[in-house]
Amino acid sequence: MTAARLTVDPRFAIGAVRRRLFGGFVEHLGRHIYDGIHEPAHPAADEQGFRRDVLELVRELGVSTIRYPGGNFVSGFRWEDSVGPREQRPRRLDLAWHSTETNEVGLHEFADWLDKAGSDLMLAVNLGTRGTLEAIDLLEYANVPGGSTLSEQRIANGRAEPFDVRVWCLGNEMDGPWQLGHRSADDYGRIAARTAKGMRQLDPSIELVVCGSSGAQMPTFGEWERVVLQHTYDDVDMISCHAYYQEHDGDAASFLASAVDMDRFIEAVVATADHVGAARGSTKRIDISFDEWNVWYIDRVDAVKPTAIDDWPIAPRLLEDVYSVMDAVVFGSLMISLLAHADRVASASLAQLVNVIAPIMTEPGGPAWRQTTFFPFALTSRLARGATVRVQIDAGTVDTARHGTVPIVDAVATHDDATGESAVFLVHRGLDHPVELEIDVRGLGDVEVVEAHALHDDDPRASNTLDDPERVRPRALETRVADGILFVTLPPVAWAAVALRRAG
Repeated sequence: MTAARLTVDPRFAIGAVRRRLFGGFVEHLGRHIYDGIHEPAHPAADEQGFRRDVLELVRELGVSTIRYPGGNFVSGFRWEDSVGPREQRPRRLDLAWHSTETNEVGLHEFADWLDKAGSDLMLAVNLGTRGTLEAIDLLEYANVPGGSTLSEQRIANGRAEPFDVRVWCLGNEMDGPWQLGHRSADDYGRIAARTAKGMRQLDPSIELVVCGSSGAQMPTFGEWERVVLQHTYDDVDMISCHAYYQEHDGDAASFLASAVDMDRFIEAVVATADHVGAARGSTKRIDISFDEWNVWYIDRVDAVKPTAIDDWPIAPRLLEDVYSVMDAVVFGSLMISLLAHADRVASASLAQLVNVIAPIMTEPGGPAWRQTTFFPFALTSRLARGATVRVQIDAGTVDTARHGTVPIVDAVATHDDATGESAVFLVHRGLDHPVELEIDVRGLGDVEVVEAHALHDDDPRASNTLDDPERVRPRALETRVADGILFVTLPPVAWAAVALRRAG
């Protein structure tokens, strides 16, 4: 048994918990749309063909804003294909995922689904194979109340009120050589600046996200952000970060410390953005949209992706990773990292939601179930309120091959002074022994535990599957508070959430 001492004091607030931190991402990829959220022949389908069981799980997940329609898909997407009568919509070949896109679910249908899910729409525009004019056209179609050709077309297509999309992404992963229309930082910065200026002329109230690096491992990382922001600094609000993590060669210790890499990634992008601002003499601050993040076994992609010229399947089974308890613990630690940078991470989108590297899985004609990663997201989204609070940690360390020496325990807290409610989110990275935590919560006043959950299993490789969808679930965590100290014991490879409130 090892021990750790933590201190939670609301005077060390980091920033407000913005609901957009709990966003999602839906792409036309694999079985995400078709056989995922939309399956008209399913017994649980509603009048529009959307699965009610999936909608219930998305609402339980607590997703705020959902980025759409991609992803790599958007760089070959013609938005006009996705509106108007369904029977007149073209079938297109999607080069990103080598599939056939039927456009049966388009902008209007997806917006209707979001209304049912209780989430807001975040749109990405195609700056890969298209450009400024098409982006402005889509903005006019989506946000202008009426009186113009494109806004009247939206009305004729059945949406009298504007979609009123607040956040727009200026392309996707344009630094990546895999991306249709891949550009240099200078070329992309120029078209992004032109597009941002044009879109703001139409709707000055929107928020714009410019493409940052597709990952900290990219050879252009850092320099890409600097060059792109030199072009766009005055015209955008956020720069994107994307990061995916997986276990490599059985190196569980490094995998469990993945959030250390996310921390460094965020801090490097913030430093670069602030440098550009300082060099410009600007008082404006650029925030981060971490609009793709997850555990993803990306090494497996080439083994399942179709490639033949005569093979363009509809909704093939792609990227359907099955997540373990260890994956979920890492996932929960990534959420801790996002919350711990709430002063600069203004938005985040879990990639993705259903079937494709997703917390929710479905079987055609069959059930929908929660993967292990569902639980840290749902609980954090529900419990995190008010402001994020930095947690002082005095704990042992773990040596890792990829990230150096890291604390064995990671944590963040939230506190809502108006309601007196607080929450502490914890990760134990150790592989072998439990850890006894003494958490000093005297700064929160006289508090009591409302609920406490731990995600752990004696088999850290356990998962939820079609055959055993309830194998892994959070368990009640035993806690006690005495003299302002919260006592918690965490088993190895565990994520936990403890909700507190003022006593009395």
